[in-house]
Order: sequence, then structure tokens, then C-alpha cells
Amino acid sequence: MKIIVGLGNPGTAYRMSRHNIGFQVVDRLAKISHLSIRTKRFRSLYETGCIDSEKVVLAKPMTFMNRSGEAVKKAADFFHLKVEDLVVVHDDLDLPFGRLRFKRRGGDGGHQGVRSVIERMGENNFLRLKVGIGRPPEGMDPAEYVLDVFDDVEQSRLDQVLCRAAECLRTLLLEGLEKAMNQFQKKFPLSPVS
Repeated sequence: MKIIVGLGNPGTAYRMSRHNIGFQVVDRLAKISHLSIRTKRFRSLYETGCIDSEKVVLAKPMTFMNRSGEAVKKAADFFHLKVEDLVVVHDDLDLPFGRLRFKRRGGDGGHQGVRSVIERMGENNFLRLKVGIGRPPEGMDPAEYVLDVFDDVEQSRLDQVLCRAAECLRTLLLEGLEKAMNQFQKKFPLSPVS
């Protein structure tokens, strides 16, 4: 069993922000897998189910981003999962919009949610799926940028990004990390804006 956690901030004010793309990816994976993330427990919304034959927990911490680790630790303990069974989906400023990249181990890269998960889990040996949101415009504070909504061009392509990230996670579960990396980490041309 794997636990796939999308990072974000709770509340309607943050729902469509760049920082919440982790929530949006996990919601999309739930949708294509005919699951509904509605159960409240472990300071999260979560659902258990199967994606094809693979049992999975999908979770969205309802703590704020910088306390995500509290919810992740509670859920992992409840389901008796090891840190190696954890996949964290989060936004990444250093990747161009829409790019996907897996990473295992290492630091938090300045991401407060990842930092909290590392601190609460007590180790960093979990898989992350980074979803690129790009860098802020010149002179804009990165903290302000991540909490802002996607611009019109990004918004027009967001559905493609979410579908691709959800399919990437599905491939990870069913065919393994190497296949998911080979298929989804390469540069992917997003359809032009109509």
C-alpha cells in the first residue's frame, strides 16, 4: 500500500493558488480512479481504495502548509506505513510550469510543506513528485507568487498538467518508478492556448 499526499493550504481562499497544485493533482487522481476524498481524520481529508489492483491512501492535509507533516505522520502511523511507502506531491518554483520530476531523499528545497514532512517523519527517504509552477516575475516575492492564482495562460493549460500528473502517479503505482520517470519526466509540449 502507498499513501499519496498532495500538499496545499485548506480553505477557499487558497483553493486555486499555485501552492495548492498538490491538492489538485491528488483530486484529479481520485477522480480518474472513481474515488472521493471526503473522510475526515488525521487532520486530513483522505480516502482509501484501489487503483486497478493497487491499494492506496489518497490524502490532503488540512493543516496549513508549514504543518503538513503533522497530518502525514498521523496517517502513516494509522495505516502502519513506512516512509518508503509515502509519495508527496507538491509545487516547485525551480521547474518550468507543467514539468514533472520525481525525487527521493535530499533536502526540502525551501518548500515549507516538505520541510514539515521531513521533520515529523524523522527522515527524508520518501518519494516526491514535484510539479513545476515556474519562477515569479522579476521583483515579485516568491511567497506572494505561490499563494497567487495561475495566470490566464497557465490556467488554460492547467487541466493538461493535472491529467498528466495524475497519470504519472497511476503509472508509478501500476508499473513502477522507472517507467513513470521515463514516460513523464521528459519535457512535454503543452497544447497552445486557443
